Amino acid sequence: MTDAAAVYGMAGWPFWAVIGALFVIVMGRSHLFYWLGRGVFTGAGRLADRVDQPTAEGRLHVLRGHAQRLTTTPTARRGLALVHRWGPLAVTFAYVTVGVQTAVFVGSGLLRMPYPRFLLASIPGSIAWAFIWGTVGLGAVWAAAQLALASPWALAGVLALLAGVVALVVLRRRRRVQEPSSSATQT
Repeated sequence: MTDAAAVYGMAGWPFWAVIGALFVIVMGRSHLFYWLGRGVFTGAGRLADRVDQPTAEGRLHVLRGHAQRLTTTPTARRGLALVHRWGPLAVTFAYVTVGVQTAVFVGSGLLRMPYPRFLLASIPGSIAWAFIWGTVGLGAVWAAAQLALASPWALAGVLALLAGVVALVVLRRRRRVQEPSSSATQT
């Protein structure tokens, strides 16, 4: 653990201090993105109020247009869908995912999840993230740094292999999702 923590400037720190520091870091990051989402919502509302629309319905239409442009990427849509469907549980479990964390945190702010609810959902997720990165995650980073020092080509090969495995899993998942819909149209 000492060597792995050195990658992040925490060499010689006790285990509990590394976990505590990582907890504070991830809480800060997630709450920053939550408040950015809230700020975007508020800013879009103020922008809509400035638009010369005679009715509240017209201003709401302008607001929806601005918000829709911000949420058109596939990752943003997936994050918003998770928050819509699972609420605070999406926030808790977002900490142990890759690729949708930020979208879930910003989406929670955009959807104006009450802050106490977001805070309570963040605590167990942040603890899990801190333990994952304080053990396995830092170890993986340290191993990659050691491999890069020993043989940059070996690291490139390992990363290419991992990218291939991820691509294969994603392609299989997409195929499984598309198969039921295509067989339903043939019937």
